[in-house]
Amino acid sequence: QVQLVESGGGLVQAGGSLRLSCTASGTIFSVDDMAWYRQAPGKQRELVALITRGGFTNYADSVKGRFTISRDNAKNTVYLQMNSLKPEDTAVYYCNADIASSRPYYIDYWGQGTQVTVSS
Repeated sequence: QVQLVESGGGLVQAGGSLRLSCTASGTIFSVDDMAWYRQAPGKQRELVALITRGGFTNYADSVKGRFTISRDNAKNTVYLQMNSLKPEDTAVYYCNADIASSRPYYIDYWGQGTQVTVSS
């Protein structure tokens, strides 16, 4: 009943920028933390950035100073602005959100992922 759909991935040259978007749709009562994770081939999925409903953020050390997470609560959307991209940023990026839907408690929801490829 809740779906997260990502967009904005693609191929970019090292040093370039991409902006990812993720929108939650369906029966939504409330959205708490929203986050971006990524998983590179052969590697474990890792947290890239997280933003609370109130706008507090945290980032993986590897992206600090380069990526910015933001959200629009009215649109149930989270964004990830990625600047100064490096080849090691290449991964499938997954949107994550804690959402209270038809039941009065929060559940983790995941998007299906969007590919980000950074060429050297």
